[in-house]
Amino acid sequence: MKITEFLKHHYRHFNAAALIDAAEGYKTHLEEGGKMMVTLAGAMSTAELGISLAEMIRQDKVQIITCTGANLEEDVFNLVAHDYYERIPNYRELSPAQEQDLLERHMNRVTDTCIPEMEAMRRIENVILEEWMKADQAGEAYFPHEFFYKILLSGKLDDSFQIDPKNSWLLEAAKKNLPIIVPGWEDSTLGNMFAGHVISGDVKNVHTVRSGIEYMMFLAEWYTQNATEESKVGFFQIGGGIAGDFPICVVPMLHQDLQRDNVPLWGYFCQISDSTTSYGSYSGAVPNEKITWGKLGLETPKFIIESDATIVAPLVFAIVLGQ
Repeated sequence: MKITEFLKHHYRHFNAAALIDAAEGYKTHLEEGGKMMVTLAGAMSTAELGISLAEMIRQDKVQIITCTGANLEEDVFNLVAHDYYERIPNYRELSPAQEQDLLERHMNRVTDTCIPEMEAMRRIENVILEEWMKADQAGEAYFPHEFFYKILLSGKLDDSFQIDPKNSWLLEAAKKNLPIIVPGWEDSTLGNMFAGHVISGDVKNVHTVRSGIEYMMFLAEWYTQNATEESKVGFFQIGGGIAGDFPICVVPMLHQDLQRDNVPLWGYFCQISDSTTSYGSYSGAVPNEKITWGKLGLETPKFIIESDATIVAPLVFAIVLGQ
């Protein structure tokens, strides 16, 4: 039985039914000529969401991505150091002393998975530092994702791949030169490393890596060029936080701050979230609240799936891909 057939037979009510409705809405949005932004919060790359997301990119089911700095870099960490990762299924039982042992072995834990600092983070630092310094010395500036595109497409890392490269969503995005927005990149391992290299003088100009404000300006231009009443842009939000909060604001910014007319609202919205829907939690705000902020309209298809994105997102993607 195909995945879609199984899901449609068994997933009939509650969050299960919301998953089906959201996936069918995603398909309809694309079939009607729309484009889709996918946003990645949390540690989706370390959860190896790239296995399904890369295929979505290959099949043109995603036209733009917004992600945290962690998701940007952790896809590449996994690409080059997967064999050195350690899974700890009993992570809930770890004592503080055992956590200290992991630190002393330079194993940075993300829930049940430890990222090896030397094999992953420092290896990528050495490669990307060359690009930072080269751009700095040439008086050039690039976005964080553009530096990753440079090193991935250069072939420098090819001999270091430890997973099938078709499962790297960032590599697939690089091949298509997919636009990526990375708000708050400074809050990432490589963001910290970049700050260190500016402080130590290896990089002279802090603006060698372009900023979040420039990302919003880039997104405003992209949205203006790509969003029309005939071809609206949808918003598929995985998790909460800045990965979703930052890009969704481009629409009210164009309307309210630039006073532009005829800017289409987002044409589809879905959020996969386990955030409590109350107490001022933006990530837990139901889609209707976004109407009051000028992000979604009365007629915008709106879905919220209150569940674990590592379970839900691959299933939604399977339906969209017709699997």
